[in-house]
Amino acid sequence: MAKPPVTIPELVSQFGPTLNRIPAHGWNAEVEPDRIVKTHCCFCGQQCGIQLKVKDNRVIGFEPWEDFPFNQGRLCPKGVKRYMQDEHRDRLKAPLMRKEGTGFVPVSWDEALDKVAGEIKRIQQTHGPDSFALLGGASLTNEKAYLMGKFARVAVKTANIDYNGRLCMVSAAAASKKVFGIDRAANPWSDIPLARAILIAGANIAECAPITTNYLWQARENGAKLIVMDPRITPIARNADLYIPVRPGGDIGVFNGMLHIMIERGWINREFIAQHTTGWEQVEETVRKYTPEYASRIAGVPASMIVKAAEIWGPASTSFLLHARGIEHHTKGVLNCMAAINLVVATGRIGREGCGYAMITGQGNGQGGREQGQKCDQLPGGRDIENPEHRKYIAGVWGVPEESIPHKGLSIIPIFEAIHAGKIKGLLAISSNPMVSLPNNSYIREAFEKLEFFSQIDFFMSETARHADVVLAGSLMEEDEGTTTNVEGRVIHHKKVVDPPDDARVDWKIICDIAARLGQAGKFTFDSPKEIFDELRVASKGGICDYYGITWDRIDREYGVCWPCPSADHPGTPRLYEGNKFNHPDGKAHFQPVEWQPAAEEADGEYPIILTTGRVVSHYLSGTQTRRIGALVDQYPQPLCEMHPQLAAKLGIAEGDFVKVESRRGSVTVRASVVKTIRPDTVFVPYHWPLDRAANNMTVRAIDPISNIPEYKICAVRVSKVPEPHDAIAELEMEAGGVR
Repeated sequence: MAKPPVTIPELVSQFGPTLNRIPAHGWNAEVEPDRIVKTHCCFCGQQCGIQLKVKDNRVIGFEPWEDFPFNQGRLCPKGVKRYMQDEHRDRLKAPLMRKEGTGFVPVSWDEALDKVAGEIKRIQQTHGPDSFALLGGASLTNEKAYLMGKFARVAVKTANIDYNGRLCMVSAAAASKKVFGIDRAANPWSDIPLARAILIAGANIAECAPITTNYLWQARENGAKLIVMDPRITPIARNADLYIPVRPGGDIGVFNGMLHIMIERGWINREFIAQHTTGWEQVEETVRKYTPEYASRIAGVPASMIVKAAEIWGPASTSFLLHARGIEHHTKGVLNCMAAINLVVATGRIGREGCGYAMITGQGNGQGGREQGQKCDQLPGGRDIENPEHRKYIAGVWGVPEESIPHKGLSIIPIFEAIHAGKIKGLLAISSNPMVSLPNNSYIREAFEKLEFFSQIDFFMSETARHADVVLAGSLMEEDEGTTTNVEGRVIHHKKVVDPPDDARVDWKIICDIAARLGQAGKFTFDSPKEIFDELRVASKGGICDYYGITWDRIDREYGVCWPCPSADHPGTPRLYEGNKFNHPDGKAHFQPVEWQPAAEEADGEYPIILTTGRVVSHYLSGTQTRRIGALVDQYPQPLCEMHPQLAAKLGIAEGDFVKVESRRGSVTVRASVVKTIRPDTVFVPYHWPLDRAANNMTVRAIDPISNIPEYKICAVRVSKVPEPHDAIAELEMEAGGVR
C-alpha cells in the first residue's frame, strides 16, 4: 500500500526551508546573455510569444517578442516573471524513491524506472489491465499529450487515462461539438476589435487572460458595446456598458431570457436559421416561457438588465461572445455553453469578420491537450474511441490490432471514485496536481492513501508528488521542445531554451523508457519531439482536428498555423464556418434546446451562502509554479475570502478579520476581504493554495453528466469570524531560516 505523504517537516529538511517562494530578485539583469530564444509563455492558453535570455545554460531574463502577432510583446505579470522558477531550490534534479523510515531519497534512473514498470506489471497481472490508471496534463505539449495517449493504450493497455484538462474546457468542447460539430474557438482574436457588441460570460479576462483585454479595448475604441455577466465586478466589468451580477448557476436565465426578447422583437436571422441550422423550432418553444420576469428569477438580477442585454446584442451588425470557466464549472456546464451559443447562431453572426464565438482556454495547452488522445473517450485527431473506423485508422498508424486498443475509460473524478472502490490500484501522473486542483480534497487524499502504487512525473515536489512512491524528475517547458495550440487554435512552437538540470530528464524520454520496460520499445522509437509530431500529424490526418499540413518549419515561418490544416499547401483555418459550412454531416449548425436546472448543492438554512472559486492575476492553477516565484507571491501571498459589506456586517466581520469558510466537506481559514464587487449572497476564494488553504477542501464532487467537469463554481458554505489561526508552515520556514 502507498504510504502517507511526506510531511512538511520532512520536506523542509530534504528540500530546503522555503516551500513556497524565492526572493523576488534572484538574478543580475545586467548580465549579457549568450543567446536570446524566441519561444512562448508556459502558462495560460493565450501562449504569448516571449524571448528568453540565456547565460551558461540558465534562463536569466526575458525580452518582449513584438513580432509575434497574438500579444505583440505584451505580457502579464506571470509572463514577465515566468523565467524565475528555473533556478528554484525546489527543482527536482534526480528521480526519488520513498524508502522506509527515511522519506524520499535519490536513486538511479534504472532503479526508478524498473520500479515503475515492475509495479504496473504486478498490479495488472493481479487485478487486470484497467486496474492501473494514467493522468495526463493540459500543460503538456501536443507531442507529450499524444505520447501519453499512445502509451496508455499500447504500452500500459489500460482504458483509464484522463487529464487535468477535464477540469477546464470540456463543457465548452462538448457544447461546441453538439452545435457546430467541432471543438475550437470559431475565430481568431483579430476579429474581436471588429465586433460592435461583445458579451463576456463567466470570464475574468483582466486577471485570467490579460492580453485579451487589449483586443476588447480596441473594440471599445471602434464603438463596441460591452456586456459582462459575472457574480463579481471583475476589472473588465468595471468598464462594461452593461454589467449583469448574475447569481452563480443562473446563466441560462440570462441567455434564454435574451433569446426570448430577441424573438419577440425580430432580432433573429430567420433566413440564416432556415438555410443553415436544424432544431430551431424546439429552441423557440423552449424559450417561450423565459419572459424577462421568469428569467430574472433564475438569474437573480432585475428583468430590465436582461432586456437591456438583448437590446445591445440583438440588433448589432457584428458581435462576439466570449466565455470561460464561470459558465462551464457546473453540473449543467454543457447546457450553459449551448444556451450561450444559441444566441450566436440565432443571429447568424458567425463565420465572418467580427462575428464569432470563443471559449477562453485556461490551461496552457488546454486546446491541443484534449485533441491528441489523452482523454478517456478520444483518440488522436479528435477521433471517437468507440467509432470502429476511427479505431481502425489509429490502429494502422500505431501498428497494432484494432481490437487491442481499449475502449472508453473513466474520466478523472470517476478514476478517484474507482480508487476508493478498490477497482484501480495504481496510478501514474504527469504535470497534474489533484491534491490542489480536484474538488473535495479530503476524498482525494484518502484515495491516494488507498493506492498500492503511485508515481508522479514532475519538475517540482508538488502536493500530489508528496504521496508518490516514485517521483520522476521531469522537464520544464523551456527544457524541452514541442508545440502547443493556443486559444485561437493556432499551433505554435516552444523551442528548447536550456537543458534539464543535473539528472532530470525530458518527459517524453521518461515515457518512452517506461514503455520499453513494458515490452513496447518498438512502438516508441522516437529520437526527438519532432518525430513524435510527425507521427501525430499522420494520426490526426482526416480527423476533426487535422494537423497533417502543419510542420515545425511552417509554424516558425508563419508565426503559427491554425488547424484544421489538411495539406502542406493549405493555409490553415483561422476562422471556422466561413461560407456557413458547419462540421456536421449535413453541413448545418444544430440548435440545442436548453432548460435551466438547479446546482447539485444549493444554499440552504444550514449553509446559507454560495461559494464560488477562481483565479487571481499573479497565480496559475494549482500554484505549483507561481507559488515558487517570489515576485508573484508578493502580489497575492495568501488566499482571501471576498465578501460584500452587507454580508460582512450581518456576520460581524471587518476587513482583515480571519474567517472560517466551511462546507459539508471541509473548510479554510483565511482573511476576509470586504468588497462591494461581489453579490451579497456569494463569497469568493481563489484556489491556488494547498492544505489548510485549499478552496477545494470545500467544493463538491458532483460532475456534469456530459462533460464530467466538476461543479467548482457553486457549493453551499457558512462563514464565521474566528481567531487568528496557528500558521504551521510559516513557523517551520522561520525556524529553518526561510526567506520572508
